[in-house]
Amino acid sequence: MVTTSAVDREMSAEEIARIGSIVRELPAFLKYDGDWLAGAAQECGKLLSKPHGVERVLELVKASLPGQLYETAYVLAAEVAASDLEHHAEEERFLVMLAAALGLDKLTCAALERAAKARHQNV
Repeated sequence: MVTTSAVDREMSAEEIARIGSIVRELPAFLKYDGDWLAGAAQECGKLLSKPHGVERVLELVKASLPGQLYETAYVLAAEVAASDLEHHAEEERFLVMLAAALGLDKLTCAALERAAKARHQNV
């Protein structure tokens, strides 16, 4: 989620708020405390600043998650990308790279992205 937000070199307030609410609300993060997120974001930033940082982050994501959480990881990344209601090519490219790293098919990814965008539409 942090990489999705940071990949365009700008983390919007909406994206940061959405990451925080996801971590507080979803069962996948129940064992983590609030301090974990700040540390994880800093570590992610350090990795991204290095050569091939995005690729390294993707390797770590795949290695640290069980297969049944791959779609969860993808939809949460899509959720962060959709949270500011703006189109960023860098975020789209990262989502494509994430899908490839996790072995997710295009149809599944399209459905997950559309669902994330639908949740952030304004009335």
